[in-house]
Amino acid sequence: MTVLDEVRAAHRRLVTAGVDPDHAASDAEVLARHALGWDRATYLSRRREPPPDRFAADYRALVGRRAGREPVSAITGRREFWGLTFEVGPAVLTPRPETELIVEWSLRLVGARRGAPLRVVDVGTGSGCLAVALAHELPAARVVATDLSPAAIAVARRNARANGVAERIRWVVASLLDGFRAAAPTGRRGGDGAGGDGAGAGAPAGRGWELIVANLPYVPSAATRVLSPEVRDHEPWLALDGGRDGLDPLRALLAAAPRHLAAGGHLVVEFGAGQEDTVRALVEASSALALIDVAGDLAGIPRVAAIRGR
Repeated sequence: MTVLDEVRAAHRRLVTAGVDPDHAASDAEVLARHALGWDRATYLSRRREPPPDRFAADYRALVGRRAGREPVSAITGRREFWGLTFEVGPAVLTPRPETELIVEWSLRLVGARRGAPLRVVDVGTGSGCLAVALAHELPAARVVATDLSPAAIAVARRNARANGVAERIRWVVASLLDGFRAAAPTGRRGGDGAGGDGAGAGAPAGRGWELIVANLPYVPSAATRVLSPEVRDHEPWLALDGGRDGLDPLRALLAAAPRHLAAGGHLVVEFGAGQEDTVRALVEASSALALIDVAGDLAGIPRVAAIRGR
């Protein structure tokens, strides 16, 4: 058998196990490349060759885990986001492609100021994918990333180091923007460990942030019970459960954000399928915020709201 024969057999096994056929094809390939240590170019050029020794046994064990509905990211411990590679695990939500819309809209709103020393906050950072991607794209930005979970912050720190932006991100264990003090930003750079994790005297300044981004929990509490096994059994509940209608964390952020945004600053947030009308109503009810636009994902489902501070 060739490598490709093994991958095709794995695809069939995953479909039989209930994995979506489109996902099963890509999952089978990713697991093969992981087992072989090949990048995609190498896989495409060598997939019709006989596999190396031990590949079949190792690969079939990985496919067995995926057939048991363990996510590929949990098996490999890695996920690509915005062209960067991120460590993932049980402490953090695996980055999704639709969350890249937050990065896209943030860069669109920043425009010609991409080289300016912007002040950016990533609320509920999780794996750090947004904080790291924005620090990568905004080379002079000072970024603060918050999360309730110290374990998530630990993963995010490692991702920042691995992607070369650790010196420009400060990590704070906090709920949303809690603990941000009310003074103007000092301009001090936090570094990978500067200021520690926490609030109080060492907390970030409260007002004057040009950009706040957030991918907060937005699954309604009742719906968490019917999520796919990949999500229900392997993603952290703290990153999923958004309360009765899924929007409790976003409500709290929309209420707090005006106290922290610079004049004309922007807020870019993700929300779930079917939540657009409620999100629009929440923004319209605020005298301090104005909705710029709502962006849809590749399936056309509204996912991200771009908001301006008045």
